Amino acid sequence: MGLGLEMAHAAQAVATPNQAQCPALLNHTFERLQDEKPQSLCQYAGKVVLVVNTASFCGFTSQYKGLETLNTQYKDKGLVVLGFPSNDFSQEKGSNKDIAAFCESTFGVKFPMFTKTQVTGEGAAPLFKQLTAQTGQKPRWNFHKYLIGRDGKVIDQYHSMVGPDSKTLVAAIDKALKAQP
Repeated sequence: MGLGLEMAHAAQAVATPNQAQCPALLNHTFERLQDEKPQSLCQYAGKVVLVVNTASFCGFTSQYKGLETLNTQYKDKGLVVLGFPSNDFSQEKGSNKDIAAFCESTFGVKFPMFTKTQVTGEGAAPLFKQLTAQTGQKPRWNFHKYLIGRDGKVIDQYHSMVGPDSKTLVAAIDKALKAQP
């Protein structure tokens, strides 16, 4: 019995450092869009993360293409784009399966996408509450972007009109990728 307890403590000791390395901002779990399996955002610790609330039927929906380009272009340098479909602005009414099919077939989206998420108001997901609190800016529309540094801290936020190919956003991503955690 003592050996079992020791093994349990050893397992816990191994698990604890991983949790300690996960910044509070990324210490959340969301279901993956394609299969609704839980995914910890801690897997992106140490990366530069661009969090975007998305929608399939919005004037900014074409930004999916630019977001995929950013993700592809910079993923080997440490960037990951995370998409969170939201119906907060009544432009994402489909099921998770419908959203996944639309994103893949229309824009070839391969970056991580999560199930439909509330991003504003009382019921907003804790991640978006934290992003809002840290930047003072909640998403006012779809395709609002939050850039998180390798250290797990918010660098800046960008409204919907700032496209994925914006010089301002790309320069901030480049700078964040060069920074050490």
